[in-house]
Amino acid sequence: MTQPKGRPPALFPLFAGIDTLPGIGPKGRAALEQMGIDKPRDLILTLPASGITRRRIQRLADARAPEIVTVAVTVVRHHAPQVRGRPWRVHCSDGTDDVTIVFFRPRESWIESQLPVGSRRIVSGKLELFDGAAQMVHPDHILREDQDPPPEFEPVYPLSTGLTQKAMAKAVDAAMTRLPELPEWIDPQLIATRGWPGFAEALRLAHAPTSHAALSPDSPARARLAYDEFLAHQMTLALVRRDKRRLKGRASAGDGRLRRRVLDSLPWPPTAAQTRAVAEIAADMASDRRMNRLLQGDVGAGKTLVALLSALVAVEAGGQAVLMAPTEILARQHARALEPLARAAGIRLAALTGRDKRDLRAQILTDLSEGRIDILVGTHAVFQKDVEFHDLRLAIIDEQHRFGVAQRLELSAKGQVPPDMLIMTATPIPRSLALSQYGDLDLSVLDEKPPGRQPITTVMIADSRLDQVTERLRVAMAQGARAYWVCPLVDESEVTDLTAAEARFTHLRALFGDAVRMVHGQMPPDQRDAAMADFAQGRAQLLVATTVIEVGVDVPQATIMVIERAESFGLAQLHQLRGRVGRGTGASTCLLMYHPPLNEAGARRLTTLRDTEDGFRIAEVDLEMRGAGDVIGTAQSGLPRFRIADLEHQSGLMAVARQDARALLEREPALDGPRGQAIRQLMWLMQQDQAIRLIQVG
Repeated sequence: MTQPKGRPPALFPLFAGIDTLPGIGPKGRAALEQMGIDKPRDLILTLPASGITRRRIQRLADARAPEIVTVAVTVVRHHAPQVRGRPWRVHCSDGTDDVTIVFFRPRESWIESQLPVGSRRIVSGKLELFDGAAQMVHPDHILREDQDPPPEFEPVYPLSTGLTQKAMAKAVDAAMTRLPELPEWIDPQLIATRGWPGFAEALRLAHAPTSHAALSPDSPARARLAYDEFLAHQMTLALVRRDKRRLKGRASAGDGRLRRRVLDSLPWPPTAAQTRAVAEIAADMASDRRMNRLLQGDVGAGKTLVALLSALVAVEAGGQAVLMAPTEILARQHARALEPLARAAGIRLAALTGRDKRDLRAQILTDLSEGRIDILVGTHAVFQKDVEFHDLRLAIIDEQHRFGVAQRLELSAKGQVPPDMLIMTATPIPRSLALSQYGDLDLSVLDEKPPGRQPITTVMIADSRLDQVTERLRVAMAQGARAYWVCPLVDESEVTDLTAAEARFTHLRALFGDAVRMVHGQMPPDQRDAAMADFAQGRAQLLVATTVIEVGVDVPQATIMVIERAESFGLAQLHQLRGRVGRGTGASTCLLMYHPPLNEAGARRLTTLRDTEDGFRIAEVDLEMRGAGDVIGTAQSGLPRFRIADLEHQSGLMAVARQDARALLEREPALDGPRGQAIRQLMWLMQQDQAIRLIQVG
């Protein structure tokens, strides 16, 4: 394995090929690689997943069957199977009581060599009673009396096909011998207050737990190792953040005149949270350092208004802004929602998506490059080569498809002077995840609902009462109400989800006639837009949909949301769907229809949603229930994968690591003091190579 330039030689043995460890041949290497282990460094960071208590007993009579025990016995005789397919039995005794050791699919020569008649052996395994007699099937350990017995608490490692616990433990032991003396990189005061061991000692303790308590994320050894991972990760984000901030931005100081026109046109003032977020963004834009900010808000907290007011700062300063949405539906909807506000400000806003015809597109591109368009709304297609701005000052990304840190670095390379960047996320994220995924960004949070927003009454109802639901809907629609009916996620197949939606659409069309429309992801875009427009303008009153409407659809007159088979949706998704109602002045209702009986997880999701509208609280429950990777979809999120650290249970440590990393960079910008040098070793060990390049540039 070639060593990257700069890696400390002391770490070379840990980064050698995995097959340089004794006893690991091609098969062992292949089995370890299935687990993502291809060097000794990966092995030492792969900790036991659980453990087995093996009680040592002097006599078989002391066993409390069924129980895993270690006991010394004498081999009395072998009972070879008379019929093929029957087990091999070995009769043993401790001098007073007997135990039969049983082997299925026996290998005669191996059994006889392990348990010769007349020999004393230490056996360890699960002792059970079978027809009143003690037996042990396939002992885990068979040892001579002069060999060390297995530990009373034995670690159990995660395995892949072709690996045994014994081989894994041996490989870990061999990898641990390669661990060099490393300087301490954690703040000594933190180590003292937490009572943490040093790095090498923590690894030794973590690989040799003496009880179930030692496997807990809160045990000193594991907590320390988790902190090492968090610290390396947060150091990377702090370096990326510093590197971005060094990029000279351009000061875009607005005079407030366009923002005042918009605010004067609103029926009510913005919330304190909106005002605070706009002030934070405007202050960032006025400085000559490039802004990188995350705007996080709950459903319906008014992110769109904040985005427009931020864009107007750029326009007031003589520049342009772009707002990017993940889908065409959302981009067009943003454009529709912002158009009246842009008119109030007296500026020109245009939308650009992949569906624009050639002549119209050419005209928009010309106007954009000559500065006649102030704000452009579009999908990520606005990054295509032929799209040129006259003076782009601010890029706003409405980020449903999340970028990792690497993609954000690529994005920032656009433009001669990279524009200020504001990333909006529609899903409230627990603080620990926000720190791990967006620790390189500054954070603004919208945690209040705008005035006039009605609370939503959320009700759980079994699907056996479908007729009652449609009857209530009939009454509401007769009074002019508009409603969404979201069809279930049957499974992850779009085809079956579609079948479910079409069947429900046919049923509701039979009941309510022409008042019903349907939208789903497989429809041609113009048909989908037409159905949405009919619903938004009141030509239709009931919209049957798949989860295509999950984010961003905004029809203030819609007051009823029916979610069928609600237990098949995730919590965050249910919260987003519910957020499509309660956007106007009418009292709103969300009906969670479920198919009984509910399992424990389904019941917890639905009752959480029924009991709270706080998206941040819902996100915390989602994190507890599903784990970090699932909550925001690790594959698309750039969320780090930690080997030891556990974001759900150790989020407090992540926050400490973030403060520590930022403070250290302030004190030691070149990381050239004793602790800085130690941190460099940690970064190499944790494979934060990208960050190391940033240190070298710094």
